[in-house]
Amino acid sequence: MMNTIKKHPNYDRVGMILCHNGVVRRTSRDGRKVSGLKITVDHEKLQQVIQTQKKRPGILDIRVEIAEDRDLSVGDDVMCLVVAGDIRDNVIPVLSDTLNAIKSTVTTKTEFFVRN
Repeated sequence: MMNTIKKHPNYDRVGMILCHNGVVRRTSRDGRKVSGLKITVDHEKLQQVIQTQKKRPGILDIRVEIAEDRDLSVGDDVMCLVVAGDIRDNVIPVLSDTLNAIKSTVTTKTEFFVRN
């Protein structure tokens, strides 16, 4: 994803590339032990989120890869999100807002728990 962004014809406008790499944790938010998880993605909503966020000031590109529709184990990559833009004042909030929108409106997560 980074190399794709670096090949963008307007890459000379970029001053920051910010990345998020979500991985499967061994515990859920409530403390239960996790054996893995599965993610489903609403691709139409994902494109809407990306297109909306790309319109914000200073943003050149946004790339997202989500490991969907397969069983993921602890330590596996779940989602990679890359935001490229001019300055950190523009890029940081877009990464945060894009990540939150994806997690709240685009993806559905099913956790699998360790049985005692």
